[in-house]
Amino acid sequence: MDRFNQLKSLVDSFEKDFEKFYLKDNKAAGVRVRKHMQDLRALAQDIRAEVQSKKKDDTEVSAG
Repeated sequence: MDRFNQLKSLVDSFEKDFEKFYLKDNKAAGVRVRKHMQDLRALAQDIRAEVQSKKKDDTEVSAG
């Protein structure tokens, strides 16, 4: 669940820049939103790989 909390915390940290970009039309905040989304993508990829690895390890232990 630590990864889930990490993911939630990351998304929560984006809120101000999203508001500035979408509600106040702040172009600089748009650049930060894109950066945040890249960070989110990287974390999501890490989590996906971790889940896949754990599934594979659990399957090997069960079969062995």
